[in-house]
Amino acid sequence: MLDALEVVTTVVVGLMVGVEFSVAFIMNRILDALPEDSGQLGHAHGGRMLGALMPFWYIGSLVLIAIWAVAGWQHDGAGLVVTAAGLLILSVVMSILLLVPINNRNKAWTPENRPADWKEQLHRWQRYHYIRVAVIVAAFTLLVAALA
Repeated sequence: MLDALEVVTTVVVGLMVGVEFSVAFIMNRILDALPEDSGQLGHAHGGRMLGALMPFWYIGSLVLIAIWAVAGWQHDGAGLVVTAAGLLILSVVMSILLLVPINNRNKAWTPENRPADWKEQLHRWQRYHYIRVAVIVAAFTLLVAALA
């Protein structure tokens, strides 16, 4: 049973990392290359879609990791799993404090009500997102190492 939990958790977290990696290194570049202000409208739409999904994915991942840590406490790799949980918690805190406020503003922007610094705000979000991706990649890497 623990083996199945480990695999399911690793796959769920891995897929989440893949989505966030794709946003950082593929989708943002595609949206930024669109003409005029189309990119901001795409960012807003993506923020609404992923903003509705990702909190559940992050919390669900944390719950799975916590169950793995408790169930596998006496097994090798438990420290790696706990450290991965800590990194995922850090990514959630970063999201709440740094990324979500910018995303919430961006979701409501239209060409008529955007602030003058909207591009700077989107670039700030992207910089924070790169850091968050690095944190969750590290967490995922620890989970994979814990499987060994």
